[in-house]
Amino acid sequence: MTDTGTSAAHAATAEQTASAAPPRPHRRHLTPGQRASQLLLYALLAALALVYIYPFLVQVATSFKTEPEAAANPISLIPQTFTVAAYERLFLHSDFPLWFANSAIVTICVTIGRVFFVSLAGYALARLHFRGRGVVFALVVAVMAVPAVVLLIPRFLVLNQLGLYDSYAGMILPLLVDAAGVFIMKNFFESIPVSVEEQARIDGAGSFRVFWSVVLPMARPALITIVILSFQGSWNELNHFIVSTQSPELTTLTKGVAGLASGQLSQGTQYPLKLAAAAIMTIPVAVMFFVFQRRIMNTSEGAVKG
Repeated sequence: MTDTGTSAAHAATAEQTASAAPPRPHRRHLTPGQRASQLLLYALLAALALVYIYPFLVQVATSFKTEPEAAANPISLIPQTFTVAAYERLFLHSDFPLWFANSAIVTICVTIGRVFFVSLAGYALARLHFRGRGVVFALVVAVMAVPAVVLLIPRFLVLNQLGLYDSYAGMILPLLVDAAGVFIMKNFFESIPVSVEEQARIDGAGSFRVFWSVVLPMARPALITIVILSFQGSWNELNHFIVSTQSPELTTLTKGVAGLASGQLSQGTQYPLKLAAAAIMTIPVAVMFFVFQRRIMNTSEGAVKG
């Protein structure tokens, strides 16, 4: 009698476990036509990826060629004579290390300053109610529509009048605020529920305290996006540095590489030298993007818990 009851109990338990287990996902079988279209799509995507990647591979391969080989066979991916002469010349017989250092200083300062200021401006436009807020935001959007080239001459005149021309301050200060960054941060702050800030305000926190301690940590995806855009934009900036500096000691990578492209160091094509400089320029931006790419503009899911 006891064995019968025990068996029945085990059977009931097994039945409940089987019913509680989630159903296995049904694997959809593709028809031959769907499989062929999928393979065609993958082949098209692979071809497009190759079109975009091939010039970069040519750039890296050519930087390790000799100059006669680079001129004779510029698009081959395997150097017949592998050499690092172009890199030795860049680092030992040119001002490339100085250019790199100047770009690093300006980029780091601009990135840190821009993240701070655009997040402040975005929070003010999203949360603070003041007269003329709509007009200010409309002006920010209007600035995004103005081509940057149009502002180069006025920027030069302002820097020269303020005594900032040909200085680190003149290179950094005009780049500290970006209209697109303000736009991104404002939209992200508006997606965060206001109820998140109410408890901090009840506890007596001011607007800056709420912004710094409550809202800003939740805006990490938008901040990472601004970091990447600011780093890439300031690292690759050329027009602003042309109108803000003239001393060789303040030359950045973009100005220096542009000079190499025009034959600054010597005569000849100098393909390995130019492409070696360009390859080195891409490394910091590529590293920055691959490190933070998974965290770009995620949602603020979980901000408010029920």
